[in-house]
Amino acid sequence: MIVLTLVFSMIALTSSMKYKSDFHMSDTADGVKKDSIESVKAFMKVYEVLMSPRCMNCHPAGDAPLQGDDNHVHTMNVVRGPDGTGLYAAKCSNCHQPTNVPGLHTPPGNPKWQLPPANMKMVFQGKSPRQLALQIMNYNLNGHRNKAQLLEHSKDTLVKVAWNMGEGRTPPPMSYSAFVNVWNEWINKGGYAPKQ
Repeated sequence: MIVLTLVFSMIALTSSMKYKSDFHMSDTADGVKKDSIESVKAFMKVYEVLMSPRCMNCHPAGDAPLQGDDNHVHTMNVVRGPDGTGLYAAKCSNCHQPTNVPGLHTPPGNPKWQLPPANMKMVFQGKSPRQLALQIMNYNLNGHRNKAQLLEHSKDTLVKVAWNMGEGRTPPPMSYSAFVNVWNEWINKGGYAPKQ
């Protein structure tokens, strides 16, 4: 009986240690607190933005961009192309100028307008929170960005334009400054991925 009690106690202790190692807080070399629980909470807010049409339309599962609040395939039949700027004469910049074209549902603009390139598609569409977080934090899948470059990426004008896409488009579900804050919090607290 005593042996069984000891065995069950060891199993319980091992299980609780495993759980604590999954969700922990620790210091990094640069003094930043890593916190898996707070990091995952922040990512779930980031995920809401990345799944919005303003982000997902340029991060499709296929090679054709999406458009509209309903994420329909782009009506001009354009495709990604090797560098993400379109193919042959059907280039993104033919319609997407450096700034928004005035009017309802007209092409939004940015000097860098394009999809991610074919060799690094950065697909958001259809990804679970876990899959997307792991993809973003993986240097070989995120456009070869390290932690500092990921933090800086949220300030890129092509990211920021999602909050100013012209008339008739629903903006992402939080303000741009709130997005940058939760993006930074997620990465600075460890860049943890949700379990699902």
